[in-house]
Order: sequence, then structure tokens, then C-alpha cells
Amino acid sequence: MTTVNNRLRRARKTRAIIAGQSVTRLSVHRTNLHIYAQIVDASGEKVLASASTAEAEVRKAVKNGGNVEAAAVIGKRIAEKAKKAGITTVAFDRSGNKYHGRIQALAEAARENGLSF
Repeated sequence: MTTVNNRLRRARKTRAIIAGQSVTRLSVHRTNLHIYAQIVDASGEKVLASASTAEAEVRKAVKNGGNVEAAAVIGKRIAEKAKKAGITTVAFDRSGNKYHGRIQALAEAARENGLSF
């Protein structure tokens, strides 16, 4: 199995567990240049809040969208947007990525700014 197939297998398992819990989820997508975060409702049909380093406001604030500092900014923004939408508890969907580096920085920043998962 390749690295990509392993990541996708882990992502499927995680999403199946979260779907069984019927809770809103914080889904994270990571590329080399950017990091994206979305809060999706329990049914998985509607995006309630989103933040990414591709947004114009964030691009002005961060020099590079593919590093730990940018991930921390996105974690803070998604937590603020979630609070405005009335969401405090989510399940963290890391999309099969390891919990370190940018994924960890985003999660810790979201926790520090009011999200619990």
C-alpha cells in the first residue's frame, strides 16, 4: 500500500466513527501551500464555518500558508467563526494525517480559543 492509500484508509475509519457519533466535525485538509478547516454539521451535508490560508485576509497576515504559524492562525479563526455560529463542541477529523506539525498546531489553537473536542 502506498502512503496516500494508507492516509485515505485512516480517514475513512475516522469519518465512520464520527458519523456514528452524530456530532459536528472539524475537518482539516492540508496541502503543501495551504491548510483548510471546515466545520460540518452532523449530517455531513452543510458547512457551518470555514477558514483557510487561501483567504485574502489571512494571506495578508501570514507570509507562508504552509507552515505551523499559519496553521495556528487558521485554528484561531475557525474557533472564532464557530463561536459566532454557536458551536462549542466538535469532533476533530484530521483526514488521516498524523497528529503533529501543522495539524497539531491548528488543533491546539482551536482549543485555546474556545472549541472543545
